[in-house]
Amino acid sequence: MIVFDLSCAGGHRFEGWFGSSADYDDQQARGLVACPHCGSADVAKAPMAPAVPAKGNTRQDVLPPQAAQPMANTPMPPQVQQVLAALAKAQAEALKKSTWVGDKFADESRAMHYGERDEAPIHGQATLAEAKALIEEGVPVAPLPFPVAPPEKLN
Repeated sequence: MIVFDLSCAGGHRFEGWFGSSADYDDQQARGLVACPHCGSADVAKAPMAPAVPAKGNTRQDVLPPQAAQPMANTPMPPQVQQVLAALAKAQAEALKKSTWVGDKFADESRAMHYGERDEAPIHGQATLAEAKALIEEGVPVAPLPFPVAPPEKLN
């Protein structure tokens, strides 16, 4: 069995269970797949997160709080999509004027804060412990809202 997240033209999201991907394609071609909410046959596969099983030795009591919260299975409202798009665009513009320092972010930020090097916009990677230490020292840092790939990993 394979489970697909599906959505109709009306914006409803739902699951569809099929014997195989070919079964879905066959039923879709014959018009047998319809939205259970509105009956629309204008149905397509919705983006899905991969089903990755948790390790058997993972302790549930140490998972971050957000891991236990259910995710919405409905499309984001257009206003949220617009705000996220604007935020992503603002981050991309800011990063154009910033230098990637990789895993040296904590050291470089600290050096600028203490006047050991000229201040300049930088971005990079820091562990949670490094980020907490920077904040405790009063070094102005903030996480980026969207992930950033190192320059060597870009196409």
